[in-house]
Amino acid sequence: MINLINRLLGRQPEQIKAKVEIYTWQTCPYCIRAKMLLSWKGVKFIEYKIDGDGAARVKMAERANGRRTVPQIFVNNQHIGGCDDLYQLDTEGKLDSLLAAELV
Repeated sequence: MINLINRLLGRQPEQIKAKVEIYTWQTCPYCIRAKMLLSWKGVKFIEYKIDGDGAARVKMAERANGRRTVPQIFVNNQHIGGCDDLYQLDTEGKLDSLLAAELV
């Protein structure tokens, strides 16, 4: 359904080549918002659900320069931050170009 809506709105999810990873908790509203934006853009992302998994949270914090809040989002292994950071990139028109870049 989202693919149909994206095509009707002129979005081209097939142009998304980036590897997107997101660390989440199942009931976190910011995680849900971030995943909604990524899904709306047609992004196929890798989700790491870290509810109650201390080791996974430590790994996330190491990758995220010590940030321990969720979500933490990575595009092509580059840490871009959390939900607010993701929406800010989109508002500034920078997110689509990040998502179009291939992982080198």
